[in-house]
Amino acid sequence: MQAVFKYTEYIEESGDFKMNDNETKLTVKIRNERKEDYRIVEELTRKAFWNVNEPGCNEHYLAHILRGHEDFIPGLDFVAETPDGTIVGNVMYTQAKLKDEDGRKMPVLTFGPISVHPAYQRMGIGRMMLEHSFAKAAEMGYEVIVIYGNPDNYVARGFKSCKKYNVCRQDGAYPSAMLVKELKEGALDGRKRFYQESPAYSFDGEAAEEFDRQFEPMKKEYLPCQEEFYIHSHSVIVDG
Repeated sequence: MQAVFKYTEYIEESGDFKMNDNETKLTVKIRNERKEDYRIVEELTRKAFWNVNEPGCNEHYLAHILRGHEDFIPGLDFVAETPDGTIVGNVMYTQAKLKDEDGRKMPVLTFGPISVHPAYQRMGIGRMMLEHSFAKAAEMGYEVIVIYGNPDNYVARGFKSCKKYNVCRQDGAYPSAMLVKELKEGALDGRKRFYQESPAYSFDGEAAEEFDRQFEPMKKEYLPCQEEFYIHSHSVIVDG
């Protein structure tokens, strides 16, 4: 099944994005990724993440290996496509678990990477992919999503601090970047639960570097946004 959304097209001018005076509408189709999309998705993911979290990136390699893992969910692997067939975004989901203090496990979802081609960012495409995937995940019976991400990007999509749901890391810490969304209200009852991320997200750094050499060379640079990522990814919430 395909979903169609409309958004206001933006044009780039002097390095900034501004609204087109004609408010041109561009239809974006959200559909499942197909095998012939794989390389295109890896290329756009590489461009979307390059030098954002660190010099270079590994997210395109992660997209490459996730598809073959048992925790990967093909039915929640979506691309955003323009009318001319250009793929401009992608989001992938895997299964994860929450375990309470009595050892009882609860299946949950996590997503990532979520990528939008740099030329199409700030147009709402990421929001469209997420809202579409949330609805599909709920239809499939999933009740909770747990992610690591910048809160600025996700609180508007219904995510809250993991601390508010008493969901913590394996060591009992509540990372600032760990965010939780209930797809079913009341799915989490407040008991302490420990997040178990899928091993699908563990990979060999050397293998990632080797994979990256298959692509067009791009310059690795240090940018201030990488410091923001470091701060978010190393911060935890404490009772004060």
